[in-house]
Amino acid sequence: MSRIILASASPRRRELLEQVGVEFEICPAKGEEVITHTSPEDVVLELSRQKAQEVAAGILSYNTSHPELTTPQDILVIGADTVVAYEGNILGKPRDEADASRTIAMLAGHTHSVYTGVALVFMDASGRAGVHSFYEKTDVTVYPMNEQEIARYVASKEPMDKAGSYGIQGLFAVHIKEICGDYNNVVGLPVARLYQELKGLGIDIREDMQEH
Repeated sequence: MSRIILASASPRRRELLEQVGVEFEICPAKGEEVITHTSPEDVVLELSRQKAQEVAAGILSYNTSHPELTTPQDILVIGADTVVAYEGNILGKPRDEADASRTIAMLAGHTHSVYTGVALVFMDASGRAGVHSFYEKTDVTVYPMNEQEIARYVASKEPMDKAGSYGIQGLFAVHIKEICGDYNNVVGLPVARLYQELKGLGIDIREDMQEH
């Protein structure tokens, strides 16, 4: 691919793509999320597809209206969405510190699941588009936590902008007992699965980048 675009403003997703040597641009989706499903896997597939398609449509529209400024090229747009689910219920970002405390107390001593959906929108030089989607699931077990540990973590403010009220790559790492699945999936992007899915479609994004 001559141009790769990440349809996300997440610094964690950006770092993961950079970590594996992918050259890309960032163009976050800005549209309102519309959820019509209830199962975690269907929700992340739906939202990641919405993000990738929104950004791809914007690029296509711009290229059509500004042909004198654009060069025909193959484009890959990557959309992603991550949710945390416990006993089938999706846990979003906390509304406030009390909500974060309740969520962490619920997860402590138990196993929950993290789902990340990834949507890949391909556009060839003629503007024709195709979509490929998948999701990855990782099970995470949290050690039991006492009230003081929960209060200290919430006071750090780290949980406040994170689904499930925690960040596995931050201070919460000391409370993780076990992970079954891809760690990077919990961080926000299963880069190994992404690489394998693209390779299965005949695209080696690292090799493509090295050629440019």
